[in-house]
Amino acid sequence: MHRWSFVLVAVFALFPFASAQEKGTTVPLVVTWHGQSFFTVKSPKGTTIAFDPHFVTAYGRPEGLKADAVTISHNHTDHTALYVIENAKEAKVLRGLTERANKTAEWAPVDTAVKDAKIYSVNLYHDSSEGMQRGKNAAFVVELDGWRICHLGDLGHKLTPEQLKKIGKVDVLMVPVGGIYTLNGSEAQEVVEQIRPKEYIFPMHYGTKVFDEVLPVTEFLDGVEKARIAVSDDNKVTLNRDPQRPRPLIVQLHYWPKGK
Repeated sequence: MHRWSFVLVAVFALFPFASAQEKGTTVPLVVTWHGQSFFTVKSPKGTTIAFDPHFVTAYGRPEGLKADAVTISHNHTDHTALYVIENAKEAKVLRGLTERANKTAEWAPVDTAVKDAKIYSVNLYHDSSEGMQRGKNAAFVVELDGWRICHLGDLGHKLTPEQLKKIGKVDVLMVPVGGIYTLNGSEAQEVVEQIRPKEYIFPMHYGTKVFDEVLPVTEFLDGVEKARIAVSDDNKVTLNRDPQRPRPLIVQLHYWPKGK
């Protein structure tokens, strides 16, 4: 059984950590999960970055969702649904690969700024055979309001020293864990230990009760007691740097807003 190399303490809900702003610490970001690999991150200034939008019908379609930038890690349809972004024509679309059939698509490196966000891509693969099975993939690193966020897309392999160097230090990591098409749970644990994110870990691209085409999050959490994981019944969380919060904290968000 794999064991995490970092220490977490018991956490039963996210709300105890929402008071960082009241304590005078850095004003935090809001991270929202829309199922699969689709996240949005919104800064206190209102800058919104969307990652890998989908329209998997089981998860529903977000309403009124706007973004300043949209990152797309690769060309599979569950990562490229720009039409769910209300202002997609005005948003800056950042594609990690050229717009070709996924196995023939080439990397299209990104290094740009959108408002107060710096965004760059890192060349990766969708499988463990350098793209021979499923093609290439790109991670996106976003530097926003003092946070460094890394979304690994559909990563399918452990990282090389060169890839790790390009990713750099990470505060918030979004990592696929559902296997079949990406890293499975134990492989994702190994990648987490390679990157060693400082503040938060968000598992993604795993099976849920409404969408089970990939494996559940269970294997990724193997070796970590449930009491040591923050599980929310909402699909968003406000980040903070409260020194009393366990770090890095694994946050398992719901895939749809509270009450839906």
